[in-house]
Amino acid sequence: MLTINGLSKTYDNGVKALDDVSLTIPKGMFGLLGPNGAGKSSLLRTIATLQEADAGSISFDGIDVLKDPQALRQRLGYLPQDFGVYPRISAYELLDHLAILKGLKVKSERKEAVEGLLAQTNLYQYRNKAVSGFSGGMCQRFGIAQALLGDPDLLIVDEPTAGLDPEERNRFHNLLVALGEDKVIILSTHIVDDVSELCPEMAVIASGEIILQGNPIVLTKQLNDQVWRKTIDQNEVAEIEQDFNVISKRLFAGKTIVHVIDENAPLGFEHAPANLEDVYFSILNKHRAGQSTSQNAA
Repeated sequence: MLTINGLSKTYDNGVKALDDVSLTIPKGMFGLLGPNGAGKSSLLRTIATLQEADAGSISFDGIDVLKDPQALRQRLGYLPQDFGVYPRISAYELLDHLAILKGLKVKSERKEAVEGLLAQTNLYQYRNKAVSGFSGGMCQRFGIAQALLGDPDLLIVDEPTAGLDPEERNRFHNLLVALGEDKVIILSTHIVDDVSELCPEMAVIASGEIILQGNPIVLTKQLNDQVWRKTIDQNEVAEIEQDFNVISKRLFAGKTIVHVIDENAPLGFEHAPANLEDVYFSILNKHRAGQSTSQNAA
């Protein structure tokens, strides 16, 4: 189990990236949702010991992460948002090189680990191909292969499906699920469907704060009978936003579908089954409204 208490981080430019973050993350898939700039990557980099916190604590299976970062690194797998590769080097050679850096010194054991991970990520047939020529999805799968070197107990993946086509995204999802329940796996993303499909536990981060945490199914049920939808023309959007608590808008067949939250059915709207996207947008809107009120009061 990963436990985070009162974690705060302010950068030299004055940006407060993390503001008193506390989370308890059990084994299995855990989704970290948030818009761009919310603090997701800052939190992950701090957990992964790539940057120091100003305050707070992190513990993982008895390890005080901030005091003994090396102990965590030996049990950590990390796929950052931007995973760079060396040009003109094959997948096998690169993974073998990374395995050496990870501490796999015995050649026979390293060979078994490298070949096994390439097979597990469906890349074995491309082992002699330069990684620089891989597709986006293949690069992400290679990134997971390198993150799994040494069989880590804590796996962190940051925006892993951004830019992937639907087929590659589905393949990547299946790979994550196949890793099982014996690891703590943190999936950081701004794609709600990734969390909805994969994670039994989740949290939403915004402005460096955790603004919601729980089980996606339970959180979604809490919005039952409060979400309503209506299909409108684009020129009606401004009026609807003025009159109702709009949580999301999307285009479909040239029309705009709006979702609003209300305890009673607004005139002209129909009931919409709540989903995790409604939960996500409603809590973000509530958070932003609270920030706006605070700024106006100041």
